[in-house]
Amino acid sequence: MGMGGLSSRKSKGGHRKPSMSEINVTPMVDVMLVLLIIFMVAAPLLTVGVPVELPKTEAAPLTEKTEPLAISIKADGQIFLQNTAIELDELVARLQAITENKPDTRIYVRGDHAIDYGRVMQVMGRITSAGFTKVALITETPGTVKPDKK
Repeated sequence: MGMGGLSSRKSKGGHRKPSMSEINVTPMVDVMLVLLIIFMVAAPLLTVGVPVELPKTEAAPLTEKTEPLAISIKADGQIFLQNTAIELDELVARLQAITENKPDTRIYVRGDHAIDYGRVMQVMGRITSAGFTKVALITETPGTVKPDKK
C-alpha cells in the first residue's frame, strides 16, 4: 500500500478517472421558462384594481412611464387608495406618507359613473387642498374592455 492508500484509488491502468466538470443547464432553463410563463400569465391579473364603472369619453389614452397613485370611488361612495379601502379623513395623511411629501406626484381619481359628482369633487378638493398639483380624473374610452366584476 505505500503512501497512505493511494494505490487503492487507482484504476486498472494506473490512471484516475477525470472528474466531470460540466454543468448541465437544461433543467435550469426548463424551470426558468416555466416561471416566465407563469409570471406572464399572472401579471395582468394582479393589476385589475377596484371594479369601478368609469364614464366614457373620446379623450386620447394617457401614456405614462411611471405608475401613478390611483384613488377609486365606488358607486356606494367608498374610497380606495390603490386597492385598500380608506376613509376620507385618512386620505391626505396616507398620500403624503406614500409620496414622501412630493406634491408633483401624479394622482388619478377614478369615480364610478353612478356616484354623485359632489362626492368626487369632495375627494379631489381634499387632495388638492393638501398641496398635490397633478390630480386628474380617469374616464373610459368607448373601446376599453371592462374588468371582470367580483
